[in-house]
Amino acid sequence: MSKENYQIRTMRKDEVELAVSWAEKEGWNPGKNDAQSYCLADPKGFLIGLVEGEPVAVISAIKYSKEFGFIGFYIVKPEYRGKGYGYALWQAAMAYLDGCNVGLDGVVEQQDNYRKSGFELAYRNIRYQGVFKASQFDVASHLSPHITSEFEPVCIQTFEAPFFPADRKRFNQQWRIQSNAHALVINTPDGITGYGVIRACECGYKIGPLYAENQVDAKALVGALIARAVDSDKADTVYLDVPECNQEAVSMAKSLGMSIAFETARMYTKSAPSLPLHRMFGVASFEIG
Repeated sequence: MSKENYQIRTMRKDEVELAVSWAEKEGWNPGKNDAQSYCLADPKGFLIGLVEGEPVAVISAIKYSKEFGFIGFYIVKPEYRGKGYGYALWQAAMAYLDGCNVGLDGVVEQQDNYRKSGFELAYRNIRYQGVFKASQFDVASHLSPHITSEFEPVCIQTFEAPFFPADRKRFNQQWRIQSNAHALVINTPDGITGYGVIRACECGYKIGPLYAENQVDAKALVGALIARAVDSDKADTVYLDVPECNQEAVSMAKSLGMSIAFETARMYTKSAPSLPLHRMFGVASFEIG
């Protein structure tokens, strides 16, 4: 690597779109409109490495607070791998998050390298996939009177807050109103007891986040979300990223006939945050947490 020809800087908004397109080529299947939401999480948190002006490496280092950050989108163009460009960008990202407890979802082949950088395994996330038609789901279930797309933003913000170790209201708000997305809640007389978002991806749809008090509620939300987004007669693939430590979530995915697509390791540089994983049936994003 020639340091003289290598520049690392913050991405422009259009370059975040580039990072998303690279993620698509890697087979990560990002959402069609993810970039705008990601920018709101931390406008300074996307870094790019350029050789003589050509983008060769990207990474996200989202600083949610002074205490917590998240690494993702770590991609080097294939012809530039093994030359030090990626590692230099990694060091810049970690320097930006200095002092934070840093989380990431590590693909299997990189987990040993992340351990060398001080990351420790907290649990595995499993991506499940299944092929569904909207017509498969009975939207007239006993929960349907409580499942709605109408909710007060303040109420959903309060409900979501415990599921993430830092405030990310701007990201969450954009995530649920992005194009080709649907957000539903279970709104009972006692308040919100479940919440989920489904969004169109380069291939099929992803559900995430998916939060619920129990498996019954989570499964009802999955059915209602698919009924909203997927064509009634044409089958499409739906993905759900499940914390393996939530066995109710694993059981639900299997009961829907979903199969394992791949796994990641949720890792942190410090102690794993205390989160209600038993109520977390789907992760919002492997890329930024």
